[in-house]
Amino acid sequence: MPDQMQQESSRRLAGSSGHGLDWPTLFATRAERMKASEIRELLKLLDQPDVISFAGGIPDPALFPADAFSAALASALSGDTRGAALQYSVSEGYRPLREWLVTRMASLGVDCTADNIMITSGSQQALDYLGKLFLSPGDTALVGWPTYLGALQAFNAYEPSYDRLTPLGNRSADDYRETARTNGGQVKFAYASADFANPTGETLQASARQSILDLATELDIAVIEDAAYQSLRYDGEEVPPLLALDIARSGGIEATRTIYCGSFSKTLAPGLRVGWVCAAKPVISKLVLMKQAADLHSATLNQMAIHRVASDGFEAQVAKIKSAYRARRDAMLAALARHMPEGVTWTRPDGGMFVWVTLPEGFDGAVLLAESLKTERVAFVPGKAFFADGSGANTIRLSFSCASEAMIEEGITRLGRVVRGS
Repeated sequence: MPDQMQQESSRRLAGSSGHGLDWPTLFATRAERMKASEIRELLKLLDQPDVISFAGGIPDPALFPADAFSAALASALSGDTRGAALQYSVSEGYRPLREWLVTRMASLGVDCTADNIMITSGSQQALDYLGKLFLSPGDTALVGWPTYLGALQAFNAYEPSYDRLTPLGNRSADDYRETARTNGGQVKFAYASADFANPTGETLQASARQSILDLATELDIAVIEDAAYQSLRYDGEEVPPLLALDIARSGGIEATRTIYCGSFSKTLAPGLRVGWVCAAKPVISKLVLMKQAADLHSATLNQMAIHRVASDGFEAQVAKIKSAYRARRDAMLAALARHMPEGVTWTRPDGGMFVWVTLPEGFDGAVLLAESLKTERVAFVPGKAFFADGSGANTIRLSFSCASEAMIEEGITRLGRVVRGS
């Protein structure tokens, strides 16, 4: 052991002698699982005017209610409220916003109080906190195949294993438990985006949601419901959130196992970084302690502005963006039907921002992206990044939210040429 310590010390000294500190030797083991996001790198392409980008899953800034936010911020920074807007606040979040969210959740079939809600810095922060709360190294998280890349990045820091979330009839609870034990831990939660999921755009029907709750009950685990796109339905009937279905089963929110993560990023404005968690009080209490340790509270001014804009016109804003995105989705589906060769398939989402394309076996989305950028200047996201096991090379994600209908037609025309030539 002394020899080993001496060798480690020598390596560090060697790294610091004239070449700076050898930082990786000091990083925690979890840092090895922190990888650069392909999507974040692709967002840089948005600044290149000759690139038609279907890469970034972001809302169209032209649709933001900028005037409403200007008035809300001016109001918050005037009169008696200016001190509070610029001051520290409680970790749970701005109470008037939490009270508004109680009403919003009630409209979704979730009966709760303000004490069941905590404001977060976007729903991404909620995923990070929940990974920290539930996962010890080696524990298993059940996720979709594919699933949201940001969730994998949030959970990866806590060194979990992943297993594929499937309907209860496909695998037994004992099989999940045994696989988790083999990986050195236990199953802790199932993560699902039930409405217009990123990356596939697909929606879980009520029976599939009930199946997830059945599996979670069998395993006695939590369910994390990522509802970032829940408001963006263009077709079909609303399906109750997992949390609403859980409440109907259990009789009340305090008896549920589902944790609902919501966001204003896709409806009002992502730059203010305001999201929320709705769950039983024991979960909220632990998350509040994490919030206190991490950033004390989300920005008070931002919460006040979101509350004012949401109170004055949330439904009108949602109606406006749904109209625009519906037309863009329709344009993309029509363009794919015209320009993609035989053997290519894609999802037909009822809402959200994404179409998921499956290419014939043998294609590699990353290789296709390189060729597409080189020859046709069209960007998208290779699908492999969304699979916990690195599979799915022959898939790609297309986002229609930030492209005009004319851009969509031109971009899919070009992309079809790349696919046919590959």
